[in-house]
Amino acid sequence: MFDRNSKLFAVALLVALVSFAAQPNQADAAAPQHHDQTPGFYRMKVGDLEVTALLDGSAQFDPHWLTGETATMDRVEAALRQDPHLLDTSDIGFLVNTGRQLILIDAGAGTWFGGGTLGRLVDSLRGAGYTPEQVDRVFVTHLHSDHIGGLTSQDGRRVFPNAEVFVSKAESDFWLSPASAAKAPQDAQQFFRSAQAIAAPYLKAGKWHTFSGSEALVDGMQLISLHGHTPGHTGYEFASRGQKILFWGDTIHEQLVQLSHPDITVVFDIDHAAAAATRNDLLPTLARGGALIAGPHMPFPGIGRLREEANGYVWAPVIFTDLWAER
Repeated sequence: MFDRNSKLFAVALLVALVSFAAQPNQADAAAPQHHDQTPGFYRMKVGDLEVTALLDGSAQFDPHWLTGETATMDRVEAALRQDPHLLDTSDIGFLVNTGRQLILIDAGAGTWFGGGTLGRLVDSLRGAGYTPEQVDRVFVTHLHSDHIGGLTSQDGRRVFPNAEVFVSKAESDFWLSPASAAKAPQDAQQFFRSAQAIAAPYLKAGKWHTFSGSEALVDGMQLISLHGHTPGHTGYEFASRGQKILFWGDTIHEQLVQLSHPDITVVFDIDHAAAAATRNDLLPTLARGGALIAGPHMPFPGIGRLREEANGYVWAPVIFTDLWAER
C-alpha cells in the first residue's frame, strides 16, 4: 500500500506526464518560415572578364506604360488577363571586373524611384564581395532615375565616392538643362529634378564626365548608340578573348511583349519612332551573332541571348551554375 507521500508523488508524476503529452513534439513541430532573401547577385565569366549581375529589386510594369497599335495592345491586354505576372520586371545593375578596373554599368534606383520595391543594389554588391568604395568607374546607359538613383543618397552623398561617372554628352546636356526641363510635360518633370540632384555631387567633385563619339573609355569596350529611348541612350559592348557582352540599357522593357512586337514602345521613350527603329535594327543583328546581352529589365540575372522565331524573338537566359565557366 502507498503511504500519503507516495500518493502525492504519484499524482504529481501523473500531472507531469499529462502536461508533457499536451506539449507538441519538438521533432514534429513545423520549422518557422523565413521570408528574407539573400542579396541578389550572379557571377559569370566572359573571356577574361568577371561579370556580376546585381539585383536592385523587382516590380510590375504598368500595362498603361506600353504604347502600340490598338489591335496589338488588345492582344496584350487579353494575355495579361490570362497571366497577371506577364509584366513582372526587374531592375539590375552590372559589375565588370577587368582585372585592372571595377566598372559598374547603371546603379539601380536607390531611393529615387520604385516606391521602396527597388534600391538593393549596394546590398547585392556587398553580397558579391565588393564595396562601393572599390568601384572605379560607372558607365551610365541613360539618366532615368531607376538607372542612376543608386549613385546618390537623398542627402546628396556620393554612394560610390571613388568612382568616375561617364555618360553621353547628349544625355547629360538634355537632362541637366533647365531649358529642357522647362519645356517638358508635367509628368516628366520628376525625371529632370532627380537627374539633376543625383548628378550634382559628382559634378561638384569633378567626377562627372561626358563623351560624344566613340572615345575609348576602357580597353576592349565599344560604345553603341541606342538613340530613341532617351537622346543619348548608350550601350556598352565589352569583348575579351573572342567573347562579347552588350549592356543594352532600356532597349527592351518587357521581353514577353516587345520581343514579339518590337514596335511597341513605352511612355518613357523620348522619341517613340527612333526607339522602335533602334530595336528593329538591333534585334536581328544580336540574334544572328549570338552575343551575350545584359538587360537591366530582363528576368534576373538579366543575362542571356536572343533566338529568332517565326513570331519575333525569344529570350534564352543563361542557366544558373556554380561553375566558373564561359556560357
